[in-house]
Amino acid sequence: MTWRRTVPAAAILLTIWGFTWTRAQSGARRGPDPAISDHAAKLLEEGRRVFRYETFGDEAYWGDTLKLHRAIAGEKNGGVGPGLSPKAALGLGLKVDAEAVPADVAAAIKAGKVDLDDPASTLVLLKANAVVGVTGRFDGGGKLSSLGVQCAFCHSTVDDSFSPGIGRRLDGWANRDLNVGGIVALAPDLRALTTLLGVDEGTVKKVLASWGPGKFDALLNLDGKAFRPDGKPAATLIPPAYGMAGVNLHTWGGGWGTVTYWNAYVANLELNGRGNFLDARLDNAQQYPVAARAKLGHKQAAQDMVTPHLAALHFYQLALPAPEPKPGSFDAAAAARGKTAFAGKARCATCHVPPIFTEPGWNTHKAAEIGIDDFQANRSPDRSYRTAPLRGLTAHAKGGFYHDGRFADLAAVVDHYDRFFKLGLSDAEKRDLVEYLKSL
Repeated sequence: MTWRRTVPAAAILLTIWGFTWTRAQSGARRGPDPAISDHAAKLLEEGRRVFRYETFGDEAYWGDTLKLHRAIAGEKNGGVGPGLSPKAALGLGLKVDAEAVPADVAAAIKAGKVDLDDPASTLVLLKANAVVGVTGRFDGGGKLSSLGVQCAFCHSTVDDSFSPGIGRRLDGWANRDLNVGGIVALAPDLRALTTLLGVDEGTVKKVLASWGPGKFDALLNLDGKAFRPDGKPAATLIPPAYGMAGVNLHTWGGGWGTVTYWNAYVANLELNGRGNFLDARLDNAQQYPVAARAKLGHKQAAQDMVTPHLAALHFYQLALPAPEPKPGSFDAAAAARGKTAFAGKARCATCHVPPIFTEPGWNTHKAAEIGIDDFQANRSPDRSYRTAPLRGLTAHAKGGFYHDGRFADLAAVVDHYDRFFKLGLSDAEKRDLVEYLKSL
């Protein structure tokens, strides 16, 4: 009689699982695949370059078409009009990268030896590529011949470490000082806008003047709706571009698309770069009469200068972390209590799901669900509002909260939801909740 030793199936599986786990742990100790690390490093570096310096060929619009460079240079420097001095540029919210300013120029500025009222000084900064989000093009004789605009124009600021408006770059931060409308209105030739919108120059300038600092209307070129029914400007606050990893929809209005969709949209239809862009939803003449007439949803370029940059740009933007709150900027004990209210009585975490603080998936709500009007929602394909991620709130508090800044501060936001949802929060609970929001 032959005896056979039977090994239980469970033991075999445990042995295999243990071997696999050991190999996995060993691989983890060896570190990531070098090919992946190299690829990530290259994308990160290239994405930062694109975000900060790539114009996507939009000089053809800002320079050749609008001739904005001529207004910046001024008549004394080969352009037209008085020109744009550094003081005036800073007044319009433009920022200067202190690390790009030549050492001798920086020293002269500190010593008060640079005339900040002279447009020629602006040209010095442009030649040094020190104006955040703007690249000047100069001919062989040193004359400003054109200029281009980058993502960083709206979505970067500086830390003011050198002086107000001059410092180290803060990529992804919304520039809530930037007066986009005021800058565009300087252009000597606005026929591209008057033709697109079907209005006269005076009307275009009235619309541009209505935006004010920190606001921009990215849908005006689609639906031509410059003002709300109540007469207020249709422009919305410039949103931050940081903290987007894991977040689906990117813009205030719901349904447009992810980060990379919006990068393609802005590069092609807002910066007017030379690229390809497809969105057949813009053929809807009832919702988007301007875009349908101009066929903006079917853009084809002889040389696509946008699409090759989208992957790296997307990677870099997803890598931008939301800024940590400054030490002492919130009450830690109150924030701890507010965290409990956030997840409990206040029901905030129902939509702002930690740790991304928006909904995983299709993160939108109809206006009626959040207790506000539907004007801006109806301008988007999904006719809804995005559930905005909450990290880094205090870094874009200037100008207020919500898409149009209707709530002056976080306390006003909390009061709104307390009333609308009938939460019954006490004054102390509201204050604690605000401190928690400030801590994110």
